[in-house]
Amino acid sequence: MISAFAWGAVAASSLLIGGVLALRVRIGRRILGLVMGFGAGVLISAVAYELVEEAFSTADAGSWVAVGLFAGAFTFFAGDELIDRKGGGQRKSMAGDQQEGTALAIVLGIVLDGIPESTVIGLTLLEGGSVSVAMLAAVFLSNLPEAVAATSGLALAGWAGRHILGLWLLVALVSALASLAGYGLFDDASPNAVAFVLSFAGGAILTMLAETMMPEAYLRGGKAVGLATTLGFAVAFAVSALE
Repeated sequence: MISAFAWGAVAASSLLIGGVLALRVRIGRRILGLVMGFGAGVLISAVAYELVEEAFSTADAGSWVAVGLFAGAFTFFAGDELIDRKGGGQRKSMAGDQQEGTALAIVLGIVLDGIPESTVIGLTLLEGGSVSVAMLAAVFLSNLPEAVAATSGLALAGWAGRHILGLWLLVALVSALASLAGYGLFDDASPNAVAFVLSFAGGAILTMLAETMMPEAYLRGGKAVGLATTLGFAVAFAVSALE
């Protein structure tokens, strides 16, 4: 169980790294958009090969995968809609739009983005006996540009650096606990329950990518984001195939 918490913390540590980088180094918006596109490609590959495919091979019936996939999608959609109304809709923006939101809504939005990914890290550790390198890399790489973008925006909105880093530290802790929950809560779960959770996370992550991460990446990086996304997908697939 300690290893599940530790791996969840490792994956989420890129949030803190991204926050420090954004506060110390000026990163161009185009570069950040390309990095976000790369991270999106990595996550798409992880959803396809580490979550949905694994869920399908684990479940007794494919219906569990379909139910989990759409349950995750609708859950994220509803949560994101509620958070948008509270002022957390611009949490990934680096343009300072966060000034229109509330701190609590921004925190909840970032946690909503990260929990499905972190839970799966603990679950893959439970399933295979060792952490999935592809899933760990996917979460780590996707967190990094998100943290840089949000930190830049929060700083422009007037947040103090120590408060921003405190936010990322809090989210990293929550992510580590989510990984621990993914390991501890499903230790004796049935194959269908595990398949449901894997596909639920996949649906939530895909919806998050389409609603928040990929639009922001295209806005900052332009058409070249498509190439970066494909590269991220290819790299993550290669890592998954070599595991």
